[in-house]
Amino acid sequence: MEMKLRNEILVSVSAATVFLLGGVILTSAGCSTLPAAAKVTTYAGPRGEPPSDDFCVRVDGKPVFVYQARVSAVPFNQSWPGYERPLDQTEIASFACWDMSGPVTVEVVSKQAVDRVAVRPTSYGIQPKVDGNRITFALKRPRQVTVEVNGSHKALHLFANPPETDVPRLTDANVRYFGPGMHRPGKIVLKSNETVYIAGGAVVHGVIEATEASNLRILGRGILDVSTFKRETKVWAENDPSFESKAPNERVAIHTATDGGVFGGAISLCGCQNVHIEGIVIRDSNRWTLVPAGCRGIRIANVKLIGLWRFNTDGINIVNSEDVTIDGCFIRSFDDSICIKGQPGRCWHGYVAGTRPVRNVTVSNCVIWNDWGTAFQFGDGAWAPEIAHLLFRDCDIIRTCHIAMGFGPAYGGATIQDVRFEDIRVEIDDEASKPMIQQGREAKYTGTKGDYCPRLIYQVIGKHMTGSVRNVLFKNITVTGSGRRFPLSILRGFSAERCVENVVIENLRINGKLISDLATGGFTIGKHVKNVKFQ
Repeated sequence: MEMKLRNEILVSVSAATVFLLGGVILTSAGCSTLPAAAKVTTYAGPRGEPPSDDFCVRVDGKPVFVYQARVSAVPFNQSWPGYERPLDQTEIASFACWDMSGPVTVEVVSKQAVDRVAVRPTSYGIQPKVDGNRITFALKRPRQVTVEVNGSHKALHLFANPPETDVPRLTDANVRYFGPGMHRPGKIVLKSNETVYIAGGAVVHGVIEATEASNLRILGRGILDVSTFKRETKVWAENDPSFESKAPNERVAIHTATDGGVFGGAISLCGCQNVHIEGIVIRDSNRWTLVPAGCRGIRIANVKLIGLWRFNTDGINIVNSEDVTIDGCFIRSFDDSICIKGQPGRCWHGYVAGTRPVRNVTVSNCVIWNDWGTAFQFGDGAWAPEIAHLLFRDCDIIRTCHIAMGFGPAYGGATIQDVRFEDIRVEIDDEASKPMIQQGREAKYTGTKGDYCPRLIYQVIGKHMTGSVRNVLFKNITVTGSGRRFPLSILRGFSAERCVENVVIENLRINGKLISDLATGGFTIGKHVKNVKFQ
């Protein structure tokens, strides 16, 4: 139920004020702002939300509710457009959230025996102490980590937030407020100057959409859950026997006309300006999760994406948009985690944006776990006047499946240029399994652990891509973790005009070794590649 300030009882607890809403306590110091008070703020899980079967968590002695999230168990995909994924390819992971204003001690009790444990990103230098099935470690500041007991399966994801400082006035007519508890609003359509606030301890079963709106905010510490929305199942081939003979742009037109522009996704923004999304968790999207299409002035901060197990569940897709910042986010996605796209026709929810560029995008301080696709991807489309001025900085890729940093647009004619990857840390899992395509609905995954290593850099121009890739910098790239397998890279153009050129690789280190040439770094250079430099 959507709530507009239904505060029944006020009580005083440890000099902080709390609201008791629907039987669940939400810590708060007022209706407009939340000043720093308690060192740790926790939120009870709502009635009807099942707790994790695998972990219990305390932070500075305070119990923290641990949620469940379905995730991919194996790197097993279906050729596009696919269908709703079978559950036997998935597993249940766990996650917990709290706010903190200073260093804390985190205590995790695993319900399985602990033979080994890893806290990632490893660049944080967190060394857990293990006593039986009890794991403890210090967390110096708000950040996102995973706790992996006996390997990566059924992992625990911990989302430590800073204290809230931008809580909207709940009496404002333009605020759609969801207090602690379970809510089922379905589709939420925003208009200009509106705010959605999802409080800690709230689970909102719904999706958020806006078209040509401005000055929007989506904030809070709660969860936007898309699990009740089915994946779109209408496909090109079902409705057009000549699908395979169609040109790529004709296939897209057929698809959008058939589906009526209804594709799914958790947050879909079409032609919007000045949008701020911060603090929430998004769980179990039914397709691309968070999509600005044809937008300008988008800020996404401290957003956590988890439970993306279905086919084609990308994380954040920037489609023909400008002036976008993604900062301090955690993304565990099945398909591509952060993807830069130029899309033709009615590219998303029936909105036409293909004439707009992708420009001025900054991704920073993010943690990425990719279960099937690519961590940072440019493609599959490059239908745009320009794709340029893009910065990926200070990010940890704790797992990726196919590629860490990939340029592989299949179609379109944009030139991708002026791209920088700086201070990117990539962890290679010795137990990684080879990705496979499912051959028929009854086929089972047959890969084994430890027989695969993803690519580090992939810059390839395909036969349907008529643009080029140029002026790309890879600086301070660190690869760690694999003592057995070496991540390879490939650069290849298609023709003299459709080439890869002006690539600088500065201070690339693999397991501590400085890479100063192509051969040592495992690079394959194909035709139509110009001016690759190591520094």
